[in-house]
Amino acid sequence: MPLPKILLFYVFTPLADPEAIRLWQRDLAESLGLRGRVLVSKDGLNGTLGGEMGALKRYVRKTRDYPGFHGLDVKWSEGTGFDEGGRSVDFPRLSVKVRDEIVSFGAPGELRVDADGVVGGGTRLSPDALHELVEDRGDEVVFFDGRNAVEAAIGRFRDAIVPPTETTRDFVGLLDAGAYDHLKGRPVVTYCTGGIRCEVLSSLMASRGFGEVYQLEGGIVRYGERFGDDGLWEGSLYVFDGRGSVDFSDHAAVVGACGACGTATKRTVNCTDAACRTQLVRCESCTPAQCAEHAASAA
Repeated sequence: MPLPKILLFYVFTPLADPEAIRLWQRDLAESLGLRGRVLVSKDGLNGTLGGEMGALKRYVRKTRDYPGFHGLDVKWSEGTGFDEGGRSVDFPRLSVKVRDEIVSFGAPGELRVDADGVVGGGTRLSPDALHELVEDRGDEVVFFDGRNAVEAAIGRFRDAIVPPTETTRDFVGLLDAGAYDHLKGRPVVTYCTGGIRCEVLSSLMASRGFGEVYQLEGGIVRYGERFGDDGLWEGSLYVFDGRGSVDFSDHAAVVGACGACGTATKRTVNCTDAACRTQLVRCESCTPAQCAEHAASAA
């Protein structure tokens, strides 16, 4: 039996009735036997779903039939397997929710969206255009990681700036505090997993005076599809499902280091304290794991 597929998708467009979209999306995904997470807001749709290829293709076709979703950006990857009920093991359940933001930067009032997408975002760069920029501008180009720090710990673009963020909401505080004002005169390329976070992040940076801001179109996923591990990317790609991470080739570098012993690893685990939501980079020998705060309190 073929392995399931994982579908990563988003679209920015104004939605008058997010709750009605939520109900439709829930019923559609349930009817197709899909699992995963879908978020709906007044600004659009964002999600990742796992299941049988034919079912996912029907989901995409039906979703794109909605007038505002014609431009749905989709990316595909291999899943792990099916359970006895024929559903993807990479997701425990289906969750479809309405949120103030489809990417939680904590700044819903700042984002402007029209029928063409995010207003005022960074200039889009295809993977090939990114290489052209680097060839033209060399070390002047700054890669700016738009993900949480633990994601960047196991894979990132070479020499990238990795902000010390635990959640996406931390970016606004760092930008407002001027932590990266020294980059305002340089070409800054924001990047993230599939592109959605950098749609918002690049607009937040542009509105704060960053004069030359770019966003990697399609994110790391599309870059990996184009160049694999033979370009500017190093390591593994963190993913928010049961796979934990994915590699783009059989010669992916291991750039992560176990926070307990320093061994090279791409494994991430949850802190074992029930009250803690921190994720940690840990090798198999050093799990289960506690973050420093909870390890100290337990001592």
